[in-house]
Amino acid sequence: MPHPTPLTLRRLALTAASTAAIAAPATVALAADENGLDYIHFGVPAGRIVEDGLEDHARKTLTDRAVRLGRRAANLRDGDFRPRRYRAHIDDWSIERLQRRITRVRAHIADLERTGGAPDVAIPAALAGIAVCESGGDPRAVGGGGLYRGKYQFDLGTWASVGGSGDPAAAPEGEQDRRAAMLYARSGAAPWPVCGR
Repeated sequence: MPHPTPLTLRRLALTAASTAAIAAPATVALAADENGLDYIHFGVPAGRIVEDGLEDHARKTLTDRAVRLGRRAANLRDGDFRPRRYRAHIDDWSIERLQRRITRVRAHIADLERTGGAPDVAIPAALAGIAVCESGGDPRAVGGGGLYRGKYQFDLGTWASVGGSGDPAAAPEGEQDRRAAMLYARSGAAPWPVCGR
């Protein structure tokens, strides 16, 4: 076997140190192929080291996914999310527990998208009559020259006062129902002076 060059020895030393850090015990040997070219042979034991590496990778991937979904849910809910704290909280969870959390958060996101993050409140029967009177029950209705919007003809100030954001007519119908129920619980039929009688 030809003598290794200084560059090859340096590469061998760096590779051996890296391999030792990843998997111990490991054997590293310098050899030459039939053309006289140097190559490095790693004797890394298979089994637990590889399994641990795959498990760590899966846990990191699931943790990253859980953090992304947590941020998305928080943005739909109220925007309050602390990713570092959340990551620290779930960092040592098992793969199975992370998968269960991800499934629950996805279901929560679907619910938040359906309701716009409005709380789960009872919808009084009186609101059905108000909605028919105000907009014909159309959640996309726009009236009053664009001032009143959605199924319950919210103005933007009233919509914001019950936690809504953006255009009421663009919000999911479930969110409009829930926010109207919040307004009705707070003020009765007074916000709808004509249709609330």
